[in-house]
Amino acid sequence: MDKATITKPCRLGNQNKKDVIICLKNGEGRPEWFCSNSSILTVKNLILESFNSVKSALGILEVAVAFQCEEIIQCCIQFLEAIPWEEKEEEQILKAVSKLGSIAMPILARIQPVDLTATKNVFVSAVRVATSIGEPCPPFGDELKSSAQEQVEYMLGEDEDTPLITVDDEVRSVVRMGLSKICSSFEKELSSLTEPNFASETAESQLLRSLSDLEWMCNILPKMDLMKDFVSNWLDMSNKVLGVIEDQKLDSHVWGLKIKLIEVTSKVLDAVGYGSVILPAPGRVTLLKTWLPYIRKMKPLLDSKGSEETGFPYKMDEELCQSIEGAIVSLVLALPSNDQADILADWMKAQQVRYPDLSEAFEIWCYRTKSAKRRLMESLSSKVEESSISLQNLAP
Repeated sequence: MDKATITKPCRLGNQNKKDVIICLKNGEGRPEWFCSNSSILTVKNLILESFNSVKSALGILEVAVAFQCEEIIQCCIQFLEAIPWEEKEEEQILKAVSKLGSIAMPILARIQPVDLTATKNVFVSAVRVATSIGEPCPPFGDELKSSAQEQVEYMLGEDEDTPLITVDDEVRSVVRMGLSKICSSFEKELSSLTEPNFASETAESQLLRSLSDLEWMCNILPKMDLMKDFVSNWLDMSNKVLGVIEDQKLDSHVWGLKIKLIEVTSKVLDAVGYGSVILPAPGRVTLLKTWLPYIRKMKPLLDSKGSEETGFPYKMDEELCQSIEGAIVSLVLALPSNDQADILADWMKAQQVRYPDLSEAFEIWCYRTKSAKRRLMESLSSKVEESSISLQNLAP
């Protein structure tokens, strides 16, 4: 636009400088004619400034496409590409630009799938934040970590790129590093409970955060076929954890921590008990003999506290109890017979035998023992008979 046009602006309806007549229909359907000058209909900055929402830009885009106004179409595209959209608006935008061809590429570039390398880099970065690898990010540390954990879970959902990401060596290495970091932090924080002047509420709060991180790990590791790493770490920590948590000075404290330990352990029992994680028999025996006595002790204590104190929030709900009981029964039945006998004998000797209920495992063990004995006797009888026949054949 030249200076003369700027100093002497044209306005809609000015017939002296008209070179364009616009016909619009009013609310009653009658035509209304407006005189104008093309100079005020094609000023790009003015068009961009006239937009105030996605809805207004889409409305103008629809008209501009119908009248083949290329410059106005470009203005609409420029505006829509530069502003944030809501999910519903995104669908409307895609519908509007789907047939515009290359001119719509700036918009389409915002939503086209990224390549695998970019996806992997985002995933690795999210895992690092989610597991606090590296320095924290104050003042948004906890909020950012929680958001990153949610995004990692979301990215591991049903997606065609997920299998390619989860088998990548770098990705798996970073996830293992994150698991190690969380476990180390938990063990370090756990040691604070043994200090003479520990602040129980502060220490418990920190430990609960670490346990929540470990529980989150239990949700994502099976999707990456890495749950065995978690089980291995948990077994390595178990004796130390129970050595601290069963200290007499904590008998009436950290109830939230105690129930959270059972919840995390239930995920380990479930993974091993139902075969998601394959452990040799000695490892399965160790897992049971380490945690079964603790669970058996804590259940009546928590029930008793719940009965004595109105509103006591820490309890093993029915779903958790059934999950643990089912996993333990499955674990016991998959052990060698002698190990089954040891665990069942300890269970029956205990004062509290109501939970977990291993009567099903005991009945099956008895049946299998009798069957094994019968098979042994039949095998011995068969061998004796074969030996007798051989001797008879050797006789003169």
